[in-house]
Amino acid sequence: MILNQYKSDGTVQPMRMMVKPDTDDSDGKCTKTKGCKLGCCGPLNKEGVGICGTGPKFCGKDCTSECSYKSECDQGGWSLKYSNFTTCPLNVCCSDYGFCGTLASYCKGRTVASPKCDTAKHSSDKRTIGYYEGWNYQRPCGNMEPEDIPFGYYTHIDFAFALVNPDTYRLDPMDAGTASHYGRVSALKEQQNDLEVWIAIGGWAMNDPGKYRTVFYDWAKSEKSPAAEDRGGVEEDFENYVNLLARLRKRLNASGRKYGLTLNLPASYWCLKGFDIVNMEKYLDWFNIMKYDIHGVWDENIESLGPYAHAHINLTEIQQVLELLWRNNINPERVVMGLGFYGRSFTVKSSNCLDSGCEFSSGAKGGECTGTKGVLSASEINKIVKNGGKMKLDKETAVQIVT
Repeated sequence: MILNQYKSDGTVQPMRMMVKPDTDDSDGKCTKTKGCKLGCCGPLNKEGVGICGTGPKFCGKDCTSECSYKSECDQGGWSLKYSNFTTCPLNVCCSDYGFCGTLASYCKGRTVASPKCDTAKHSSDKRTIGYYEGWNYQRPCGNMEPEDIPFGYYTHIDFAFALVNPDTYRLDPMDAGTASHYGRVSALKEQQNDLEVWIAIGGWAMNDPGKYRTVFYDWAKSEKSPAAEDRGGVEEDFENYVNLLARLRKRLNASGRKYGLTLNLPASYWCLKGFDIVNMEKYLDWFNIMKYDIHGVWDENIESLGPYAHAHINLTEIQQVLELLWRNNINPERVVMGLGFYGRSFTVKSSNCLDSGCEFSSGAKGGECTGTKGVLSASEINKIVKNGGKMKLDKETAVQIVT
């Protein structure tokens, strides 16, 4: 169970992922001067009023305005003349109005069968992976040196991060301080023979503006989030990322040494739909699902979310993103969930609202060690609890709320 600390916060309300609102303006009205928010304005009646909708009925020869609007998917027989895609990404459902989603109104009784496993076999014990923050030495307190990592808990340690030099295409350290820790972490294998130490390549620094950002574009015309326009991605990323993995896997196999290869998947439909996970799977040892930082102060600037406090990780939304994998028959043995041992913190606008969905004014004050507004480490959270912080468990989402 991950502890999320909030000055005043709550857990995420149960919801189902959907791409478009459940009401998609199909019954909205339009005129010659008033267009449609979604869809085309169909033929006008005697009063000069039309209905907004999608497909040939609304966007065909009798269309009044916004006639070039295309639905997200073809709900049946419309063709690509009226739809952007024949089917929905990641095998989600296409509604009667041509929008993709997973709500019951979209899927009409079609459900996703989640894989089952024998808990007595403890198959989840096969991999317990710890991410080591190479930059944590920069904190004034609460540091973890490589020698502090406990033995016997982890099967793998991923060292975060290394970068790819844009001139030589060799690995670069994030900085000199981080570089000095690489060998020390790797040396832990001498005391735990079955421990594997991996290097995580990328992180936020490789996708920030600067010399590192174009490395993967040069390699495979791709960046951090394939096909995600807001992250600099392009449509070709969908295929190019698979090609990159295929070539990399081939070179690793030809080295004569045993190298593993994984990648991190975003826990967001909007980003995940840019990954060809079905064709990627065969080149990877497993997928890491980043089930953290789902929510934070950045929600304030997202129209569909707004400035409302939610836990950055919770069981409800974990299940939702895993369903996207099961829809595509991804082998559950090749899925590892990433959980954050830190919390997102908020200062709410009213002391009378200290629960899920309460409006926040800002991120809470940074911790004495992490020093980042809106974030607290596990040790900082524990200190707050020890000093009298009140805890409440949301059993449905498996989230602790601390106020």
